[in-house]
Amino acid sequence: MIRDFCDGQLEGAEIGSTEIMFTPEKIKGGVHTADTKTAGSVCLLMQVSMPCALFAACPSELRLKGGTNAEMAPQIDYTAMVFKPIVEKFGFTFNCDIKMRGYYPKGGGEVIIRMSPVKQLNPINLTDRGSVTKIYGRAFVAGVLPFKVAKDMAAAAVRCIRKEIRDLYVNIQPVQEPKDQAFGNGNGIIIIAETSTGCLFAGSSLGKRGVNADKVGIEAAEMLLANLRHGGAVDEYLQDQLIIFMALASGISRIKTGPITLHTQTAIHFAEQLAKAKFTVKKSEDEEDASKDTYIIECQGIGMTNPNL
Repeated sequence: MIRDFCDGQLEGAEIGSTEIMFTPEKIKGGVHTADTKTAGSVCLLMQVSMPCALFAACPSELRLKGGTNAEMAPQIDYTAMVFKPIVEKFGFTFNCDIKMRGYYPKGGGEVIIRMSPVKQLNPINLTDRGSVTKIYGRAFVAGVLPFKVAKDMAAAAVRCIRKEIRDLYVNIQPVQEPKDQAFGNGNGIIIIAETSTGCLFAGSSLGKRGVNADKVGIEAAEMLLANLRHGGAVDEYLQDQLIIFMALASGISRIKTGPITLHTQTAIHFAEQLAKAKFTVKKSEDEEDASKDTYIIECQGIGMTNPNL
């Protein structure tokens, strides 16, 4: 997809290959389709293509096909509800239109991303977490799964959160995905906590055959609670997704995080190698973080400018 996006040359991109050679040319924007033909994640396709679309010659429409709610990748609900509002702080907007949801193992989902290029990205500062003001989410079933499964996931998640956070109303909607908007069978849940400073944290989980609904709900709730304990301003899954944008932005970006994930270390490594951005990771020196595993990731961005604009 990226080869076509920027008229590039690509060699060795086949199964079993141990080396690829990629030579990009000018990023041209326009309409591009990528189909994983499996439940491979549309969200990962989006992660790869979004930085290119920002520096393209004209607006882009990306038609991405595969899994929308799949393991080992962000669920499309996370992308729309957490990643989108935070990443737009870099000074761009995008539209995410979920045409069809797709699940493991069939896939069959389709999402259309539309975005315009920018001249330059602004740096961000996400270091003030504030206090949790809202907790909400959606528990879904699709295909042949009974609606009771969605209700059970939601109820179990609410009970789990209440044990730790008693003073907030927890609003998790059970949802039956419409037949014409979901391909195949699936179930899952995403729960989001919003803070007084506009930070967003999430916990999510997907159902698997033989795993009871309560367990799925509790797993998502526990993931959310863990992300609220570390004192960071982004959750563990947003960390690494912001690195490339910090590297390309003009000026100094700072984010406060919990423990640095391996994904984030990897993203920093390649951003420094390929973009020559400079990152520092330091333990947070704020009083309230003293007892916690909290870090500040700081980046001097390279101030990439779009040659086409």
